[in-house]
Amino acid sequence: MAYYLGIDTSNYTTSCAVYDDVSDTVVQKKKLLPVKQGELGLRQSDAVFHHTVQLPDLIKELFSDFNSDINAVGVSEVPVRQEGSYMPCFLPGVSAATAVASVNKIDLYKYSHQQGHLMAALYSAGKRELYGKEFLAFHVSGGTTQLLKVKGDLEATLIAASLDLKAGQAVDRVGVMLGFQFPAGRYVDELASKSEKKYKINLKLNNGNCNLSGVENKCKEMFRNGEKKEDICRYCIDYIMTALEKMMLYALAEYGDMPVVFSGGVMSNSIIKKYFTEKYGAYFAEPEFSSDNAAGIAILASMRK
Repeated sequence: MAYYLGIDTSNYTTSCAVYDDVSDTVVQKKKLLPVKQGELGLRQSDAVFHHTVQLPDLIKELFSDFNSDINAVGVSEVPVRQEGSYMPCFLPGVSAATAVASVNKIDLYKYSHQQGHLMAALYSAGKRELYGKEFLAFHVSGGTTQLLKVKGDLEATLIAASLDLKAGQAVDRVGVMLGFQFPAGRYVDELASKSEKKYKINLKLNNGNCNLSGVENKCKEMFRNGEKKEDICRYCIDYIMTALEKMMLYALAEYGDMPVVFSGGVMSNSIIKKYFTEKYGAYFAEPEFSSDNAAGIAILASMRK
């Protein structure tokens, strides 16, 4: 039996996890960074501070009932695997992982935050057999709205993306406008599910890329006009869903039929998941593995041994 520790300090979540490669189970602890009511995020310096404060307590909690040795440590060190990708918020995680590996004289493996999302999605969706094969993957979050062609060791090639506002930003801005706490995804999902409307969105792509700034402007107009909150949320979700569908169909026409995997915090949305699984047979992570997490990082570390 072998155990692997994963650590991820993303822009808004501190997370650590242990993966058991015999039972194929994950135990994880995570905590959102504190964002004041009405605000839309944190400065990177504040994110680094909060991760530094929160991570030791989460690791202590994770290991409170754990008495076995860790075989290796994995950590996310950059947002994505491409030149120039960097965010200071990952430094506390890398520092902690390096210390744990050094003290215990075990291997340390470094990954991108995006690779962790993709692995968590494959694990949660029961599609681990796609690892090493080619498939399409969406990474949709507050900082990323990308469609990728993935192969090998989760090596990702960018096919298309949002050229302006990211899907998670749109959801959070609409949610905060309506009075919800940041991050607002679950509140927008709950309200959108109560709407009786379905919106037909007229949206055009640019070589597979989309623009999402229009959704924020329209939702602001609906809010000023006194339209129901649930209908505003539904319009936001329908707009994003239409963009993702058009991007997916573009990629399938360009590269041929292949599996499609959805990852990232926005992909915990129940409306989007239901639509793509029923119509296209796409694969989604469960909500706890859609949002930022260290589970995928821990699993990736186990695959290096």
